[in-house]
Amino acid sequence: MQLKYEMIDHVLIVKFTGELDHHVAEEIRGELDETIAQKRMKHLILDLSEMTFMDSSGIGVIIGRYKNITKLGGKVAVINVPEKINKIFKLAGLYHIITKYSDKNEAINCM
Repeated sequence: MQLKYEMIDHVLIVKFTGELDHHVAEEIRGELDETIAQKRMKHLILDLSEMTFMDSSGIGVIIGRYKNITKLGGKVAVINVPEKINKIFKLAGLYHIITKYSDKNEAINCM
């Protein structure tokens, strides 16, 4: 799993590449939390265009970042969700708490 970061105003955009599973969940969790704290980001957009797999540990990573961001009064969104990952989001009920947008600009405008 590889993460690429882009910051626009108080929005952190994180592009995930690879698999978000139990092998990397703890490392990704720590890296995301550290980056959010250091950069003092209020909103988070997850670009999942290059995510190839996610298990329940990955769901936990996403829910945990959602809880942290919303405690700060921020919002979390996802963009570019591959169909395989979209099915996981639907089954896990993640779209009840996280909004899916078609692209980065639409998500930023709604933050």
